[in-house]
Amino acid sequence: MKKFLLIIFAALLMTGCGENSQATPTEIKETIPMKNSFTVQVNGKNFLITPEDNLTARAFAEMLPLEVEMNELNGNEKFCYLEKNLPGNPVRVKQIHAGDLMLFGSDCLVIFYKDFVTSYSYTRLGRIDNPDDLEKIFGTGNVRVSFLKN
Repeated sequence: MKKFLLIIFAALLMTGCGENSQATPTEIKETIPMKNSFTVQVNGKNFLITPEDNLTARAFAEMLPLEVEMNELNGNEKFCYLEKNLPGNPVRVKQIHAGDLMLFGSDCLVIFYKDFVTSYSYTRLGRIDNPDDLEKIFGTGNVRVSFLKN
């Protein structure tokens, strides 16, 4: 019996230290903190965005630079559909704040320019650092927006 246990223990040690125990690039990417901010340009005005430290924000940052036409919705947000799906982890956020940058579903990018209560679920991408005058700058219709790496 001791010999059998010794063989199993040795086998476990050998497989635990092999090539398969090393982290894959994706796993490493998930553990590296997101530190870099990026900029959103709207109607000639630049806003600094502090990204969330999550896989979704990292995947979005890899798409930058990105220029999109964002559509008006509900008098409180601009949205557009991305060309590719992003990994998401939606949660019921309950409260939206002006300047929130979110992902609805897996491909709908949303910037909110007014505070309000919601029952919808979103994945947080980041937040505009100083959203003053955001509603005025976004205007009432569709708007061309650029996202740039800093």
